Amino acid sequence: MNATDRTPADLLGSALAADPGRPLVTFYDDATGERVELSVATFANWVAKTANLLQDELSVEPGDRVALLLPAHWQTAVWLLACASVGVVADVSGEARTADVVVSGPDRLEEARACSGSRIAMALRPLGGRFPQVPEGFTDYAVEVPGQGDRFVPYAPVDPEGPALIVAGREFSGAEVVERARAEATELGLTGPGSRILSGLPYDTWDGLNAGLFGPLATGGSVVLCRHLDQAGAGVLDKRVESERVTVIARGTADR
Repeated sequence: MNATDRTPADLLGSALAADPGRPLVTFYDDATGERVELSVATFANWVAKTANLLQDELSVEPGDRVALLLPAHWQTAVWLLACASVGVVADVSGEARTADVVVSGPDRLEEARACSGSRIAMALRPLGGRFPQVPEGFTDYAVEVPGQGDRFVPYAPVDPEGPALIVAGREFSGAEVVERARAEATELGLTGPGSRILSGLPYDTWDGLNAGLFGPLATGGSVVLCRHLDQAGAGVLDKRVESERVTVIARGTADR
C-alpha cells in the first residue's frame, strides 16, 4: 500500500512491487464447484493482457465507456482494473446501447447486442475457458486475450481525476475510488496487510465492489470472492472461512 497511489491501477502496481506472490483474489462458484486462486502477479498479468486488448485491439481512448454486463467474478475484477489501467470508464451493468464497448457474460448477450461498438463475450467457464461456439456478433475474450502482451503501458498517463467507474448510477474518478476504499477499510474490517475478506455480494453496488475488490486492494489484503453462495451446502461457509483463513465476512448494507 502506497500513500501516493491515486488510481486503482496504481494500487495494483504497488501490490505487485510489494509482494507479487501473495494471493489477491480467490474465487469460488458454488454452482459449478470452481475454485481459482490468483496471486497478485497472475492477476496483474491478466489485467495487462486485457488492457492491451482494450487499447490496441479495440482502440479505446481515455474517457470512453465500457459497459460491464458481468456478475461478481474474478474475470470481472480483471476488467475493472484493465479499464482503470487504460483510463476508460468501467460502467457496471451500464446501458449497452450508448457504450463504446460492451463486455457480457453468457446470460446477458441479448442485452449486449444493443451496443453498436465492439462486443466482447465472456463464457465465464472454469479456468477462463472459451465458448463452444462464439456468439454471433461477438468476440470471444478467451480466444483473444492469451495472445496479448504481458506488460501494459498506456499511450497517455491516466488522469486520477477523470471518470473511472460508474456503479448504481453514480460516477467516481479513479482518485475517489482509492480514497473511498481506504476510508471505508476499517468499517469493512480490513485492518491492513494480511486481512482476508470473504464476500458473496454482487458487483452492482459500491459495497459489493469495495468488499469484493477495491477495499482489499487498497489495504494490502485479499478477497475470497464467492458466486452463488446461496447454493453452498450446509456448513460450507464455515469450512471455507477456516480453510481460507478468512479474517472478516462482508455483510451487505444499503448502498451509500
